[in-house]
Amino acid sequence: MIRLMFALVPALWVIAIAIIAVQNATPVSFRLLNLQSIEIPFGLLLAFCAAAGMLLAALVLLVLGGNPLRASRQKQRPGP
Repeated sequence: MIRLMFALVPALWVIAIAIIAVQNATPVSFRLLNLQSIEIPFGLLLAFCAAAGMLLAALVLLVLGGNPLRASRQKQRPGP
C-alpha cells in the first residue's frame, strides 16, 4: 500500500502541474535577490520548481541514508 502511495503522490503532482501549465501560459520572470531570469511561462517555472524540490528531497534521503519503506516496516514488527 505504501508503494502505491509513493507512486500516486508524484503522479498527482504531475497532473496538477499540467493543468496549471495549460491554464497559465502568461510569461513571468523569476527574481531571486538581485538576479532576474528571462521570461518563461508560469507553468514551466512551476514544473521546474516542483522537479527541483523532488530531486532535492531524494538527495536528502540518499545522503541521510533514510529508507521510508524500511522505517515503516520496522515500526510494525513487534519486539522480542
